[in-house]
Amino acid sequence: MFRKKVYKYIGITCVSLAAAACGVPALTEKTENRTVPASYNNSQDTVNIAKLKWKEYFTDPYLATLIDTALKNNQELNITLEEIEIARNEIRARKGEYLPFVGVRGAAGVEKVGRYTSQGAGDATTEIEPGKEMPDPLPDFLLGVYANWEVDIWHKLHNAKKAAVTRYLSTVEGRNFIVTTLIAEIANSYYELLALDNQLGIVKQNIDILNNALEVVKLQKEATRVTELAVRKFEAEVLNTKSLQYDIQQKITETENRINFLLGRYPQPIQRNLQTFDSPMPEIIHSGIPSQLLANRPDIKQAELDLVASKLDIKVAKAQFYPSLGISAGFGYNAFNPTYLFRTPKSLMYSLAGDLIAPLVNKNAIKANYATANAKQVQAAYNYERTILNAYVEVANQMIKIGNLAKSYELKSQQVQTLSESIAISNSLFQSARADYMEVLLTQRDALESKFELIETKKQQLNAMVNIYQALGGGWN
Repeated sequence: MFRKKVYKYIGITCVSLAAAACGVPALTEKTENRTVPASYNNSQDTVNIAKLKWKEYFTDPYLATLIDTALKNNQELNITLEEIEIARNEIRARKGEYLPFVGVRGAAGVEKVGRYTSQGAGDATTEIEPGKEMPDPLPDFLLGVYANWEVDIWHKLHNAKKAAVTRYLSTVEGRNFIVTTLIAEIANSYYELLALDNQLGIVKQNIDILNNALEVVKLQKEATRVTELAVRKFEAEVLNTKSLQYDIQQKITETENRINFLLGRYPQPIQRNLQTFDSPMPEIIHSGIPSQLLANRPDIKQAELDLVASKLDIKVAKAQFYPSLGISAGFGYNAFNPTYLFRTPKSLMYSLAGDLIAPLVNKNAIKANYATANAKQVQAAYNYERTILNAYVEVANQMIKIGNLAKSYELKSQQVQTLSESIAISNSLFQSARADYMEVLLTQRDALESKFELIETKKQQLNAMVNIYQALGGGWN
């Protein structure tokens, strides 16, 4: 009969606590949009250069060595690796929360209570053994084990652990995204260095041409065919062209130092292969189909994992409205004298208790946490959609850019060829007095600028090849 009453009261308590925990605010989660266009340019070719490992894509041995060094020494990448370790430790912490906490406790103390108190009066009349009174003051010695366990009824702790695991995987994808960015940045800087080397070579060639032309002008001045003004103009052009090489050398130094910084080392010369700059561009870029971005791009996978974690956070926050069950237990020995400490069963002590707790009044903090978790989930959904859209736009832009740069490079090559031929023609006409010195100077200046523009276009082509590889999600694997 007594047992039935206990069960009845327990049932009533549970129902009351559950009722008190009711009233969870109704929030609307945002469902993310995962749809992407079927293709980039009506092509259904699923071959994708993102599947290539970076060593297969960047075949220049000097560039490969630089990338290898950066993947070992880059500080930002190493900082990210420590963030991964922090996320892994968070998993251990969350996993431990839904397992029982067991500990050992040892204690010693002394207590003196007033003689004219209920406890003091009781101790004064209590005998431990016949003729042996309680000691005053009263020592206390304890040795035992204890355990606490929150029963994960609503999977609150389990979902928190799953969220930690998901965020750990997110940090791994974040590290992969940094790898792709780092590889692309080094490759782009390397190609910029090659472009500067080519520009410096052209400037030095142009200085030789101008020096030869200056000598011709000096001879013609002696023959009274030109004035001193022509000589001064050519000398000024030589000096201006010579000054260009120092501007380029400064840019070379800064680019080398930028690469060294990415490699995590102090400034030193960067070895490079100048022939790489003249390598032909591939005729076809295999970009695959847009849906492959969801699997290839680390930033998309990171955004997706963050979205999954935010949904789990909502479940954790929602479980705060419901009752929580805690169980505590203890077992050990307790006595006022160490010699009595292990006398069984007189010094034996144990306890077992259960707590069922639910919020009843003033649930504002819980409601706020729940609303915040929901808002973060909506943010994560929008961020996921934005990341997908950004990835598609990046690929589309680079695909169009590669085509336009190919056409531009062809036209600029023809321009350089034409202006190079014009230099010989203008020099010949000048020597025969059929053209003035300004036409010669302007022709040489136009030829120099066109060569610079051709090199810049070639560099942009190489950068576009790097950027399309990065935009498709290549480099981290």
